[in-house]
Amino acid sequence: MSVFVPITSFVRMRLTWIGSLLLRPPPTGLRCVLAAGKKDLIDLPVLVEDELEEQFVRGSGPGGQATNKTSNCVVLKHIPTGIVVKCHQTRSVDINRKRAREIMREKLDVAYKGELSEVVMKKKESVLRKQEKRRKANENLERKRLLKEALAADSKPGNDTGRKMC
Repeated sequence: MSVFVPITSFVRMRLTWIGSLLLRPPPTGLRCVLAAGKKDLIDLPVLVEDELEEQFVRGSGPGGQATNKTSNCVVLKHIPTGIVVKCHQTRSVDINRKRAREIMREKLDVAYKGELSEVVMKKKESVLRKQEKRRKANENLERKRLLKEALAADSKPGNDTGRKMC
């Protein structure tokens, strides 16, 4: 849950609640914005174009001549932090530029907020859900195994467990 608290008529501070923990606003110079295409990740830092160094290099990997001869791989470097992102997901330079910036925003969020980053928290939630799902599946497999063993023990000839056949 996020709350805007009016401080003066010109300045607003964004406070974020996580459980019973109140987060302070981001450091000065680091602005946050609602991410347009991301439903889950709402508070990501804004990229300042002056702080970015962008290069277009030749791609690599499968695709043959189409990827090896065209310079559509985007390398984005955030100068203040030194974080480098390389994106070569598609053949389109424009789409790769947009995706590289999305990835950079997520990496900056992790770098600035650390464990309180939404990206890290979503990853932890996903890992916990996966572990819980695996634990339940193993419990079900164990129950089935025990049931099969019990049925096999009951059906053995010469095993009198109180059942009488007429």
